[in-house]
Amino acid sequence: MKVSVIIVSYNFEQWIDRCLGSLRRSTFPVSVIVVDNGSKDHTTQIIERKYPEVHLIKTGVNLGFGKANNIGIRCAMERGADYFFLLNQDAWISEKTIKTLLDLFEEHPKYGILSPTHLNGKGDKLDFGFSTYSGMNEKEEFITMQKDHEVVTLKFINAAFWMISVQTIKKVGGFSPLFYHYGEDIDYINRLHYHGLQLGYSPRVFGYHDRESREVTQAGFLRSERVYLLSEYANINYTFTKAFGYGVLAGIKKAIQALAKGKIANCFAFINISFGLLWKTKQVIHIRNKNKKEALNYI
Repeated sequence: MKVSVIIVSYNFEQWIDRCLGSLRRSTFPVSVIVVDNGSKDHTTQIIERKYPEVHLIKTGVNLGFGKANNIGIRCAMERGADYFFLLNQDAWISEKTIKTLLDLFEEHPKYGILSPTHLNGKGDKLDFGFSTYSGMNEKEEFITMQKDHEVVTLKFINAAFWMISVQTIKKVGGFSPLFYHYGEDIDYINRLHYHGLQLGYSPRVFGYHDRESREVTQAGFLRSERVYLLSEYANINYTFTKAFGYGVLAGIKKAIQALAKGKIANCFAFINISFGLLWKTKQVIHIRNKNKKEALNYI
């Protein structure tokens, strides 16, 4: 089996050694593809000098997370990959992660995506997002509760550490062009479920995600609301009428709720989000229809 690790980079410099160094220490050998989205720091020079084994693709511009990953996946397929491990640039893995996930895929073919347990950058706590998805608050509680499980099924795991089989890609396709940055993973998992595949993680191996120091700004909050509502509008597990309600109409409802609370700026923001979704309706319908077919879409 051949595994290609795909990393989308943008100003990757501060994490390069921890990220790429962890892949060198993997007990299962991997090939590494870095798709650089026009970094302004010394990312590409460092990779070329210190990590010559990495296949570096320089886009020259910021294509966004989904499109850059699609480029990496296509390159990996052309190079004969059987599995693709999508790894965030601000993340790294334990030595046995790749081998453990491969073994689980062989034993549990119902899964389309598998992930390690997500810890924070220090490794002393669960990643804050993963804590929410798993329903566990503390690392020690998690290890105690999950130690006897080989793989645990969840409805959502963010795309910081995704192992995907080539069969999944051929069935579900790549990331949708509706999403530039954020929301791609929500949409992809919605499509994964539509095509009858499951999502899970191993409690026995770990990935470390260095993002706990990031602040949630008002702009960040509204961006997350926008991509969530778009993912609901595009969700092919819903009828179009239901998707319209959970996407466009839900945005209008949030605008009314914001107005009732005297949050005028948020009210106008949600109105703009809803009209933006309406503007995308033709594209959303086209992509919804496309995503319902088993095909190598967007790769």
